[in-house]
Amino acid sequence: MAADLLIRARRAVVDGAEQAACVVVADGRIVAVTAYDDPPAAARTLDLDDDEVLLPGLVDTHVHVNEPGRTEWEGFDTATRAAAAGGVTTIIDMPLNSVPATTTVAALDEKRTVARGQCFVDVGFWGGAVPGNLADLGPLHEEGVFGFKCFLLDSGVAEFPHLRPEAFAAAMAETARLGALMIVHAEDGELIDETALDGVRYSGFLASRPKSAEEAAITLVVEQARVTGGRAHVVHLSDADAVPLLRSARTEGVDVSVETCPHYLYFEAEQVPDGATELKCCPPIREADNREALWAALAAGDIDLVVSDHSPCTAALKESADFGLAWGGIASVQLALPAVWTGARARGRSLADVVGWMATAPASRVGLADRGRIAVGAQADLVRFAPDASFTVDPARLKHKNPVSAYAGHRLVGEVRETWLRGVPVDDDAPRGLLLSRGT
Repeated sequence: MAADLLIRARRAVVDGAEQAACVVVADGRIVAVTAYDDPPAAARTLDLDDDEVLLPGLVDTHVHVNEPGRTEWEGFDTATRAAAAGGVTTIIDMPLNSVPATTTVAALDEKRTVARGQCFVDVGFWGGAVPGNLADLGPLHEEGVFGFKCFLLDSGVAEFPHLRPEAFAAAMAETARLGALMIVHAEDGELIDETALDGVRYSGFLASRPKSAEEAAITLVVEQARVTGGRAHVVHLSDADAVPLLRSARTEGVDVSVETCPHYLYFEAEQVPDGATELKCCPPIREADNREALWAALAAGDIDLVVSDHSPCTAALKESADFGLAWGGIASVQLALPAVWTGARARGRSLADVVGWMATAPASRVGLADRGRIAVGAQADLVRFAPDASFTVDPARLKHKNPVSAYAGHRLVGEVRETWLRGVPVDDDAPRGLLLSRGT
């Protein structure tokens, strides 16, 4: 096959390490990876600058797009523009915050209809597991959702109620039967202490959502994955003390994975100002020692992956300085890579580590084996990244819909200079993203 594009990079992340390489692209796929000094013929050759590294496109499996129904919060157009600007070439959309929630095939069809023609990166969809929709899980699975999301406590939106333990057990049994992945917001609502809330004081919000709530819920997830033989995944882990529970379960052969998020790796509770509700998320950002333990768990392989949990809202929903009243969520899909890289390089971790956590591992866990890596046969989703460049975050310059950012004013290291989808640069005037189904 004649090559469309040859990219020569003195630094590229290939096979888990940085190396000089030529990456050859034809018909949207990588068809060869050769030595830097042995470039094959191609219709077009691009040489990366010496300060740039070629990365595979990131795969973000935790993005709340919110369209339809709450499109004023975010939408497919803006979310996928922001993703591409952050080096993310595939996202998986969460089933809640949109109206209707993705808990039936009809709702999935509605979401696909509004997404079609708007997406600047590829988009897949999670289904939702809520009370009363057990019979919908099979049809949703057949329609190609990548798995099912559930909450073990109030989700914050009425159209996506949480599963109590008995209903969660039934849903886990059904997803085990289907071979589907169940992803779980793992906090135990019985252990949330709203009496600890103290208006603008962050310490009160943190006390209201203790580590024990995560640990109790994760224990339930592990138990049900063990009993059913099902596949489970814990989303947005903030409690490093829960890592031994997960490690022990996996040693026993339980199929359970876990993610954390950039905000838990970058921020620390001690530095969250009172009233700074742009930093409110659930579970909460915890103390510095907990953050360092999360980094250690990533380095040890006890945490599998890092994804954004991009959870935007209107500026009005963040206006209140009261942590009990403001919306909980952090918009971060565009900033996830530099936020994680800023922390990783400060701790002696490599770009290859970051690629593993943010591209290869998420793609593998959801069955997208041809993404998140630079390898022959992989989709040619690539990123031109300048790891030593730095910038100060200005919310007005971000591409997501509302100019609200927990990172406002922070100086991050690592600049995405160009993102390719199937070997073609992402163009703000030409949405070429595909809508994905499981197995595609």
